[in-house]
Amino acid sequence: MEAVYVQGIWMAESLQLRTKSQERLWLIITHMGDPKAAFLLVFPFTYFLSRRAGVAVLWVAAVSEWLNLVFKWLLFGERPFWWIGESRLFVNKRPNVQQFPPTCETGPGTPSGHAMVTAAVWWVVVSSLGTFLYGRTRSLLLSAAPYLLYVAVLAAVGTSRIFILAHFPHQVVVGSIAGLFLGIVLSRRVPEGRPLLFFFSCSVGLLLSALMLHAGLLHLGIDLSWSIALAKKWCSRPEWVRLDTAPFSSLIRDCGALLGLGLAQYWKPGGWSLPWAPRALSLAISSMGLYHVNRLPLPVHPPGLFYFLFFIKFVLAPQIVMVLVPGLIHLLTHKKKKD
Repeated sequence: MEAVYVQGIWMAESLQLRTKSQERLWLIITHMGDPKAAFLLVFPFTYFLSRRAGVAVLWVAAVSEWLNLVFKWLLFGERPFWWIGESRLFVNKRPNVQQFPPTCETGPGTPSGHAMVTAAVWWVVVSSLGTFLYGRTRSLLLSAAPYLLYVAVLAAVGTSRIFILAHFPHQVVVGSIAGLFLGIVLSRRVPEGRPLLFFFSCSVGLLLSALMLHAGLLHLGIDLSWSIALAKKWCSRPEWVRLDTAPFSSLIRDCGALLGLGLAQYWKPGGWSLPWAPRALSLAISSMGLYHVNRLPLPVHPPGLFYFLFFIKFVLAPQIVMVLVPGLIHLLTHKKKKD
C-alpha cells in the first residue's frame, strides 16, 4: 500500500497546485458532500418533492453511514494529512500541500464516508428523478440526464476530498462503489409507513451492534482510538479536530435520525397533503429550522452529554420536516381557505 499512498500524496499536491484558485469551490463541495448534508439538506429538499423519495433518502443515509463506520473500523485506512508525517518518507522532499478546516477528520480513512453516503443518497435522488422524467416524457435520453449529474456529483465530491487531504484516491473510489451498491439495494425497500417499533428496533440495533463490534475489537487488542490520536498529532490547528467528526458521532446521528423518522410517521401517518406553493414554503422554513438546529452549540464536556444532545438534535430533524412545519403551514393555509 505504500506505493499507492505515495502516488496519492503527489496527486493531491498536483491538484492543490493546479486548482488553487478554486479552493473555495472545493470547500463548498466537500461541505455539500458531508454525510450530515444528506440529513439536513438533501432529505428536506427531496421530501417535499416526493414523500417516498424523502423517506428513502433518510433511510439510505442512516444505514450507509452506519456501514461506513463498520467498514472503517474493520479496514482501518490512513488519511493523507497524518500519513505524510507518520510515514517518514518525505523528510528530504516534503510535499507542497496544505490543510483546511474540514481536513482533520478523526476516523480511519477507508472507505471515504463522503463518497459512500453521497453515492448511496444521490442514487435515490437521480433514480427517482429519472423514473419521473421517463413517466412524463417516455424519452430515454431525457431520463438518462440525471445519471450524468450523478457521475458529476460523485467526481466533484471525490476530488474535493483528495484536494483537502482528507482521503487518498483509492478510498474515494471504494466509497463510491460501495455507496452505489447500497443505494441500489436499500432504495428497493423503503420503510414508508412501518410501525414505530420497527424504527426503534433499527435504532437500538445499529447502536448495540456497533458497540458490540467496538468492544470485540478492543478485546482482541485493537485500539480503535488510534486515528483520533493521529488526527490530533498532525492537524495544523487543534480547533479543526472536532468531536462531531468522531466515529461515534456518525453512529449517534444515524440512530437518532432513524428513531426520528419512526416518530414522524407515528405522529402523522401518511404525512401532510399540501399543494405545491405550501410545499415550497414548508421546504424554505424547514431548511431554516434545520440550519439553526444544526448551529446550536453543544458542550463537548462531558462527551456523554454531547452525544445525548447530538442524538436529540437528529431525532428532531425529521419531526421538523415531516410533522411540525408542514403541519403549521397546513393549519395556516386551511384557515385562510375557510375564511
